[in-house]
Amino acid sequence: MTNITLNDLINKLHEYKKEDIEFVKNAYNYADNLHSGQMRQSGDPYISHPLNVAYILADMHADKDTICAGLLHDTIEDTNITKEDIAHDFNQDIANLVDGVTKLAKMNFSSKQAQNYANTRKIITGLTDDVRIIIIKLADRLHNMRTLQFKSLFKQKENSLETMEIFVPLAYYIGAYRIKSELEDLSLQYLKPDMYKQIEEIKIKVEESSDSCLKEMLYKIQTLLNDKNIPNEIKIRTKNIYGIYKRLNDGNKISDIHDLLALKIMVDEVDNCYRTLGFIHNEYHPINDKFKDYICNPKTNMYKSLHTTVFGPDDRLVQTQIRTFDMDIVASFGLTAYWYKQKGNARDIMQKDLKEKFQFFKSLTEINSMFGDNQEFVNQVKTELFADKVYVYTTKGDIIELPKGATPIDFAYKIHTNIGNTMVGAFVNDESVPIDYKLQNKDRVKIVTDDLSFGPRADWIDKAVTTRAKRKIKEFNK
Repeated sequence: MTNITLNDLINKLHEYKKEDIEFVKNAYNYADNLHSGQMRQSGDPYISHPLNVAYILADMHADKDTICAGLLHDTIEDTNITKEDIAHDFNQDIANLVDGVTKLAKMNFSSKQAQNYANTRKIITGLTDDVRIIIIKLADRLHNMRTLQFKSLFKQKENSLETMEIFVPLAYYIGAYRIKSELEDLSLQYLKPDMYKQIEEIKIKVEESSDSCLKEMLYKIQTLLNDKNIPNEIKIRTKNIYGIYKRLNDGNKISDIHDLLALKIMVDEVDNCYRTLGFIHNEYHPINDKFKDYICNPKTNMYKSLHTTVFGPDDRLVQTQIRTFDMDIVASFGLTAYWYKQKGNARDIMQKDLKEKFQFFKSLTEINSMFGDNQEFVNQVKTELFADKVYVYTTKGDIIELPKGATPIDFAYKIHTNIGNTMVGAFVNDESVPIDYKLQNKDRVKIVTDDLSFGPRADWIDKAVTTRAKRKIKEFNK
């Protein structure tokens, strides 16, 4: 949607929170007044940007404080208003959110680079105070990326690179897949324009040639589910352009990408997910090693769904994703799904979930406490949290997320300090391995401990990858 107006925002609020309209209108007029006379590089009045950010947030059914903070998010930075003014004129919550997304002033830093590192740290650690800071920042980045054509070539590449390095992983971690996919595609468009065009053309061709096959399957599955009185909704989905690019870049051919085409099947309850799976396998032969049960084993960002790739009509491979309606909201919006479900105080539930259920949160807190220097902090986050990961199993079947290159030492300390401190050996997939063995995806890891062991050796620090493991070894050896 281009040229969002105040009316569009009001209509969006009408869908889920009529009582907030007046309050949001006030924030809009306040921001419009402050930004009066300021223009964007596109030639649009500046207020069009905060308005778009607020609309993206309203599309997620955000609460009124978040939407108002979206409207006011550039006021402290670009006008003479202060955090205290916003607290006085609106409330402390909105003031904290706007302050959370405001860049730190140039005058406090010796160089542009030092300022950048400090700002990146502020954005990333904003999560620990209030997850909504990141969500506003993601909406802000999304609109900036949508209007990137008005920037210089250098800026386009610089912003796209930063988006891929910082904002895409953050969107993934909180499960905001919709934003993540769009940010990936927008970035690729500027970083590799020729490649983007080429894949876009392939994608359009694949969609056109598969149309009848997918519609035939959709009709057949829908009829089956309706006959069994299972409430359902089915959508057709094609992999995003960046997703295809990544697979091709890994050396795959288009025909190898088994989830290029997908049918998203939503049903009312978990039991019916498994019943639906049975019906589909009855109609279409599955590829055995392409079945994943993310309902029993959710991804580390709480994504749940059953994935099965089957032989569809016309010799085509089609992935079907089966989930409940509730799971589908989480699959699109991640943590922000609580807004959609309008459950009590969504913000508190989001924050609680983040602390208790998301593995990366603990790692982030650990890195934040270990690194005083902003540059070191950002580099550690990029290598430990935002780079490639491996997912391994405990002996109980729990999934543990670790950075690529992690060893049994990192695994042991991730489970519990005591397990790391008393570790004397490790088994991976029932075979004894050295403690500096590099863990691979789907490895089953068992740590052997002995309470009488001498504890971790000092040279383990160099064999460990995670901040937590290194810190615990150091503490023990003090």
